[in-house]
Amino acid sequence: MDPSRIPDEFPAPSYRGAQKQALADIRDAFAAGNRVVLVRAPTGSGKSLLARAIMGAAETAGEAAPSEATGAYYTTPQVSQIDDVEADDLLDDLAVIRGKSNYDCVLPGEHDTPVNRAPCARQQGFDCSIRHRCPYFSDRAIASGNRFAAMTLAYFMRTAGSEVFRKRDVAVIDEAHGLAEWAEMYATIECSPERVPVWDDVGVPDVAADAGPEEDALDRTARFVETLRDVAIRAKDELVGRPELDREEVARRDRLQELISELGWFLEDYRDPESPTTWVVDQPGGEGSAIDIKPLDPARYLKHTVWDRGNRFALLSATILSKEAFCRGVGLNPADVALVDVEHTFPLANRPLYDVTQGSMTYEHRDETVPKIARLIVRLMAEHPDEKGLIHAHSYDIADRITERLGEFGVAARVRRHSRGNRDAELESWKASSDPEVFVSVKMEEALDLKGDLCRWQVVCKAPYRNTNDSRVARRLEDGQWAWYHRTALRTVIQACGRVVRAPDDYGATYLADDSLLDLFERAEADTPSWFREQVDAMTTPSLPSFDPEAALAGIDATPPRNAGDPGAGRRNGRADRSEGARGSSTREGGTDDAPAEPGGSDDSVRTRSEADAERRENHPLSDVWGDG
Repeated sequence: MDPSRIPDEFPAPSYRGAQKQALADIRDAFAAGNRVVLVRAPTGSGKSLLARAIMGAAETAGEAAPSEATGAYYTTPQVSQIDDVEADDLLDDLAVIRGKSNYDCVLPGEHDTPVNRAPCARQQGFDCSIRHRCPYFSDRAIASGNRFAAMTLAYFMRTAGSEVFRKRDVAVIDEAHGLAEWAEMYATIECSPERVPVWDDVGVPDVAADAGPEEDALDRTARFVETLRDVAIRAKDELVGRPELDREEVARRDRLQELISELGWFLEDYRDPESPTTWVVDQPGGEGSAIDIKPLDPARYLKHTVWDRGNRFALLSATILSKEAFCRGVGLNPADVALVDVEHTFPLANRPLYDVTQGSMTYEHRDETVPKIARLIVRLMAEHPDEKGLIHAHSYDIADRITERLGEFGVAARVRRHSRGNRDAELESWKASSDPEVFVSVKMEEALDLKGDLCRWQVVCKAPYRNTNDSRVARRLEDGQWAWYHRTALRTVIQACGRVVRAPDDYGATYLADDSLLDLFERAEADTPSWFREQVDAMTTPSLPSFDPEAALAGIDATPPRNAGDPGAGRRNGRADRSEGARGSSTREGGTDDAPAEPGGSDDSVRTRSEADAERRENHPLSDVWGDG
């Protein structure tokens, strides 16, 4: 690597914000001998352009000896980030490669078959006459031979040890803040009926039963894993020996091969007395139920899948909050790592935080607080009648409750939401809409670029703490890792705040609705970047319009049902509010909560945008062509 080339390799015709200084600082950090440079760059800093400049410093084939690594990798956990790279003309010299399931076979009669289920995967000894035209193998050949290859972190990890994607001189990981958590997820072994094709052929013990000083739950799990692996190997060998498989059998064979590899990795690591990995096991259902085997410390897993894949690394993110803690979590020596901070150049006035807290959103207080937050959202709709809004609901349970309340308040016609199955489709419909729709979302705090009028305001409904029922989280808290617990939640909040302000001339408001968010800012103050601390210190409590469903719908062609917002409507209709918090409670800005509205008006006034769209598609004369009929 030649760090001096970094500034000249910047692909844009001009610099934006603090990019010029950032490139100089990154160059100096590598020139000082650091193997890894962490680049803490706020949202909107143009991290992908910084990444491309760093990649340009990698040795080329003409500069290096035949045995030396050359070229560079770009990888990120976010699929949407790879999509953005592929669409960016400034990054057109990065060759993108995706997994086989993203490509369709081009053989006659197989055009709806993904490559991982094509004849080359189904038939023993199959010789494809047009493999050179196969979109997957073509992209793979281009990426493997190209100076710069781009792929998701999942694909990058899966190709560890590959002869095609060997070690390179430089590797850049974008959105690297969750690297430890992603590694834990990839290394987790799910033993369940859905994930184990031979589930019915093995007896699944209660691994915690009879656990004692001589044999604990992990020992018993290891014995079960040995048995399961043997059964899986026999089943896989039987399939491999067949001359031809159908698509379902191919999927079964491939999953068995993955499972065998996963189980072997666990047994090898668990039996190694020198391994730093701590394993935990979850089996809440007892005998016969699913078992999750999870690594608490993925450092060893990352060594093989990431750190052995390059000579130098640049890790970019807005939310690497503590260098030392991050290095511990991913198996790096802080002495070999430099941290470069990139200045935030977006005006503070363009990215305000507002305190509109309504109470605690912990589980025991949720019944009381959710109706208040739904009522707050109606008032925010009136505050932003012509602007799109995003609701970070944190969980599907909270999203369901909020959406139901908004329907009762008569403003569903402005609301869109998604399920687990239609997440991407509903997101794209919301972004494409010309109406000021409000999108109730789950887990969209990251990798979402809502520049300009795509979104002007958002609500964070709950402090995004990790689930304490997760054995890994519980184990860390037992060990007193509360700083980690608060740091991971703060990281998600900062990521969420960056969704709606994407450039220096962009603007967007973030409203904080959960009391626990204010407590989080205090507890994690030491790990808070200075630029975000400025936002927190400047936070104010706004003066909002009163609760008025009609005002909330002023920006669209809809009206609320009769008696929307009338405190007596629910009682006159023979219905009572289901939650105590909805009766007579008051918000920070004053006023009383309201009972459900009396139905009336058009059907569109009580259905969400998502429900109305689905019904229109179903009743459309071409619905059978679209596949919705």
